[in-house]
Amino acid sequence: MNKVTAANILKHIYDTCDWVNPETTVDRVIAGDAEKPVRSALVTWISSRQACREVVARGADLLVTHEPTFWNHRDDRSKEDDADSLAKQREIDESGLVILRLHDSWDLFPGAGIPFAWAQFLGIAGPPAQISSHRYQHRYDIDPVTAGEFARRVAARTAAIGEPAVEFTGDPEKVIYTVGIGTGCACDPRVFQQMGCELAVVCDDGIAYWAHLQRCADIGLPAVCVNHGTSEEPGMVTLADYLRESFPAISVEHLPHPCCFTRVTAE
Repeated sequence: MNKVTAANILKHIYDTCDWVNPETTVDRVIAGDAEKPVRSALVTWISSRQACREVVARGADLLVTHEPTFWNHRDDRSKEDDADSLAKQREIDESGLVILRLHDSWDLFPGAGIPFAWAQFLGIAGPPAQISSHRYQHRYDIDPVTAGEFARRVAARTAAIGEPAVEFTGDPEKVIYTVGIGTGCACDPRVFQQMGCELAVVCDDGIAYWAHLQRCADIGLPAVCVNHGTSEEPGMVTLADYLRESFPAISVEHLPHPCCFTRVTAE
């Protein structure tokens, strides 16, 4: 291959990930010239304005993002009266930046994709003991530990990538042997319950407190909740590694995305 382009990378993904339908997937070139030669790329969780500007400032040609650029799942910019989307689109166009989204492919990529990378990051060894029928929620069997201690272990891991405290609901003294891992919108406690999970690790975009976490509290299923970006940051590292190995002719770096908020306490 004489040159690498976003179109080349996307074709590789389509050819490799047979669960991705090119006609319906959100995995596509979101902005810029898909045929522009790529010398360097940065991989980040979400193509925020700050991330776009950082990539341009570094002189990279391509931003690979997991989540949307324009604040809705399909990156729909059909509403002509959306001044904010138009302004962001204009800034990206003027910069010459190319944005490639890899979401559906990396959510299910065996071994290295989002849920697998998250579990590995949390120190859970080995393949899942069970994967739910819709393939996004996994159960792992672990050595016995109290729910409270497991939550502290999660917090110790997430602190290293910008989220020093996690939310916990349930009995901290309950001894658990099975853990359910979910990311993104795949955090349904009913699925974890059906899979025999005794604790659920969920994210704040995948649950509603009045519904899902209250169900956890009422049925006695301890839950640890983290920021969506935190749960998927390890998967961005593995995505950068994968692209680097698959396209050695270009420079690929991971652009960290910290937790989307900070917790403020009264002094």
